[in-house]
Amino acid sequence: MATEFGRLMDSFSFAGSKEVDHPVSIRIVSLEGDEPALKTSTLLERPDLRHIGSNTSPHSDLYVTVQVWAGSKPLTVPVQTAYRAFRAERKWNQWLELPIHYSVLPADATLAITVWDVSPVGGKDAIGHATPFGGTTLPMFDDENHIQKGRQKCIIHRHRKADGLGNTTTPALIAAGKGRKARGKADVRVVDKDAEEMDRLEKLLKKHEMGEIPRVDWLDQLVFRNVEQREKATQMAKRRQERVKRLHMEHANGTPGSQASSSDGRDGLASFLLTVELPRFDHPVVFADHEYDPPPVSSLQNQPLSASQINAAQKPQVQYGPGINANDDGGEGLNNRLIKLYDPEAGLRDNPCEAKHRRLFRSSHRHGILDKDLKPNAKVRDELAQIMSYSPTHVLSPEETDLVWKFRYHLTRDKRALTKFVKSVNWADQGEAKQAIQVLGRWTSIDVDDALELLGPSFDNSGVRSYAVERLRKADDDELLLYLLQLVQALKYEHVSVDSGQDITEDSSLARFLVQRAAANFMLGNYLYWYLMVECDDHSPIQGADTRELYRKVAYEFMLELEKRPGGAAERKMLLRQAEMIAILSKIASEVKASSESIPKKVERVRAAISDPKNELLTFDPPLAMPLDPSVQVTGVVPDQVIVFKSSLNPIKFTFKTATGGTYPVIFKLGDDLRQDQLVIQIITLMDQLLQKENLDLKLSPYKILATSTSAGGSQFIQSQSLSSIVNKWKANPALAYLRHHNPDDRQPLGVRNDTIDTYVRSCAGYCVITYILGVGDRHLDNLLLAPDGHFFHADFGFILGRDPKPFAPAMKLSKEMVDCMGGDKSENYKQFREYCFLAYTALRKSSNLILNLFSLMVDANIPDIRLEPDKAVLKVRDRFHLELTEDEAIMQFGSLIDTSLTSYAPVLIDRFHEWTQALRS
Repeated sequence: MATEFGRLMDSFSFAGSKEVDHPVSIRIVSLEGDEPALKTSTLLERPDLRHIGSNTSPHSDLYVTVQVWAGSKPLTVPVQTAYRAFRAERKWNQWLELPIHYSVLPADATLAITVWDVSPVGGKDAIGHATPFGGTTLPMFDDENHIQKGRQKCIIHRHRKADGLGNTTTPALIAAGKGRKARGKADVRVVDKDAEEMDRLEKLLKKHEMGEIPRVDWLDQLVFRNVEQREKATQMAKRRQERVKRLHMEHANGTPGSQASSSDGRDGLASFLLTVELPRFDHPVVFADHEYDPPPVSSLQNQPLSASQINAAQKPQVQYGPGINANDDGGEGLNNRLIKLYDPEAGLRDNPCEAKHRRLFRSSHRHGILDKDLKPNAKVRDELAQIMSYSPTHVLSPEETDLVWKFRYHLTRDKRALTKFVKSVNWADQGEAKQAIQVLGRWTSIDVDDALELLGPSFDNSGVRSYAVERLRKADDDELLLYLLQLVQALKYEHVSVDSGQDITEDSSLARFLVQRAAANFMLGNYLYWYLMVECDDHSPIQGADTRELYRKVAYEFMLELEKRPGGAAERKMLLRQAEMIAILSKIASEVKASSESIPKKVERVRAAISDPKNELLTFDPPLAMPLDPSVQVTGVVPDQVIVFKSSLNPIKFTFKTATGGTYPVIFKLGDDLRQDQLVIQIITLMDQLLQKENLDLKLSPYKILATSTSAGGSQFIQSQSLSSIVNKWKANPALAYLRHHNPDDRQPLGVRNDTIDTYVRSCAGYCVITYILGVGDRHLDNLLLAPDGHFFHADFGFILGRDPKPFAPAMKLSKEMVDCMGGDKSENYKQFREYCFLAYTALRKSSNLILNLFSLMVDANIPDIRLEPDKAVLKVRDRFHLELTEDEAIMQFGSLIDTSLTSYAPVLIDRFHEWTQALRS
């Protein structure tokens, strides 16, 4: 179905002109046609015509100039053909490249093409010794706004220079049905049936050149000869008609040549066609104008705006009035007589009245004694409590910011109020900003989630960010590790200069904090090093050169800090050895991926590379800290346990020997960006910790995953089987049969050990809630995994935030196979599953601010599904929490979601469709 849909869509493929970054070019092919020769008496009487080359020879030397015009003005300088000496016909066959690209062409662009003759005496429109032989104006876009392409036969208007105007007097093409109107502007004759037939053949020949008509060599030759003969016959018939017409007019007027002669005294009219050729494109190219972003934010903005707020600002709007849209009849209402233009100074600044009101209001609430002792009444307390309950994405109204400012001293006892207070400050007012920093020092200790919010893109005041870093200093290393990925991203918003010779840690309190804490704890240092390396490796358009330089400096200063610490030199050497090992694994994976060998041959290739002493993979001496998990020390790679997976990227499973005598299997993948999977696993790990704090252990399995560059990384391999393979092996209640096979217990109703079923029910509930909140998509039985001990978990997070490649995908993945393993939807285990879902959803809603702040720090992290709509990423997660509902309402809503997911037929069809697709691929 998808293939057929793609095939249907191909027939409508086209490109916008703004995306064609190619210079405008044109090939001047030939000039065809003739005109009656000048009489000898005329040449004797008019010396100005005697020395013009075309008057003395029908094949005199000419040259052509081409210039792009638009809006009745030239856009480029003219480009001309090289000198060419003609003998029997005027043919140039020369490509000219104009100094302008298709991407910047306006819709009314035209090509002004002029054929120049040589005359020593000049004449009308002459430039030096060059006098116009004739001109023609060719529009760059046709009536349907398609770019002109292929061969074009343009009418040459004798003795006139191409004007290039929109309402041109030298049109290259005369539209059908406009002959009478155009006759007054150009020398266009009535076309007979033979000429119409020639026009039809010209169109067919053009289609043949464009490949729209299949080529048959022997038949094409016959047709071409027939067309040439017909064209010669048509030209001869035209000349005879012109001579007969001229004789009739002479007889009627009694003065020979009075009406039939041209402006230079010729008997009859000239008939010339210039053949040109324009570039051909594989698809139609349609005019598309540039969409400009809103003007930059004024430097007088009272408070900093995040990127999402700037994008949401009002865009330029123009309403045209009389004389602009040619609607001079007045219209209805005043709006038709006004032009509304966007002014960035007025569009993004506060209303002047509101700004004046704020200054007057806040000037009366400074450091007075009454102000510090001001207490809210019951009504105001309720209003403040409502403001404190807002999510981090909520924008405060001017009235709410005034209220928070008025009772700021009273609110210093409420840790939730700090972020709301910071949002209510006008940081452009130096006096107000100075006082706000003083008030921050009186505030009670805030939570980590609020500190993370203050490090986001919306807050650029160094005092505020330093305050947030001081709060982070109180967090232990284990807690800091949960947020380290986001803190590395927060360095992008530190507003430090990378050009100065000064250390980054002196300008940025966050960089200084991260370097110091990571140097003191190797677990933090290991992950900080790899997070920084990935950012340094990101050369996408989103990641600018200054940002990469910032991360390089932080990495350099981290290494210097390590050298200063006791044992730091060994830790630095450990990180360098890790990088060498990753480089070798990448080289092996690249060779395997590039080879066209069978899977067994690729496995042999990998084993040979591991055994090669040059690669130093068999033995690590001393033991090496595993990059995915530095708490695990590995001593080498086991060649016999290598597996190369059958897929387009050929991931490789490497099994490492640990210092304790065990093994640590890792799947290494090259050619895929694992940062999105890394983010999801980090959030799952965080949510597991949050649920554990609520005494709710849902037996989650957040396996380790680490991106080592923008196109490589590794993930921990957990022994398990996909539900797809389990279903293929056991037909009746497959998941339960799988667990019964590994954990039998005949004394239990389901024949499986109680602790195994409990683990399964808990982990199913945890992953159903978490994948729903994160909007994980593309869920099918191949990426739902089940371990022998009952742990159920998800893999492959290529689609998040509600994205899904399949239509009608459910918001939550709860398949029949999952519920049957619990004993069915009437069993006690299923009721317990629903209870765990409600408890987990309620517990995570309480920590929604923390999760939303973590996502807001990842807006500029170049995560694929966040990059699509960065201003909506946090909102998509917030919508899944349903914060506008009470706890009971949220539980009811989640219960209905479970019921809908279980009874919906669409997921079953998706799983079947996926099975068929995989079967066809294999």
